Amino acid sequence: MRQIFLIVVFVLAARWLVKTMRAAQTEAAGRGGARPGAPRGAAGAARRAPRQLAEPMVRCAVCGVHAPQSDSVRAGAHYFCSVEHAQRHAARAGGREGR
Repeated sequence: MRQIFLIVVFVLAARWLVKTMRAAQTEAAGRGGARPGAPRGAAGAARRAPRQLAEPMVRCAVCGVHAPQSDSVRAGAHYFCSVEHAQRHAARAGGREGR
């Protein structure tokens, strides 16, 4: 029974040690490999820089496909995935397409 207890304690201690080592490596990589107490240069400034937000996605008014806002075509209050869909929507709104 004592041997099983020692094995369990050894396994738990090994897992804790591995977890601590990985956390230290991740923290060192996040700091750009800088040593504690070393002057913070570009690595410190990069860590404090604000994150870039993801580009908003917009839905095509004709087919419903979501596309980045910078890649989409805007006509009036609607966004479209292509120029063809913008023209199709304009034709439908103008009554020139009979469906």
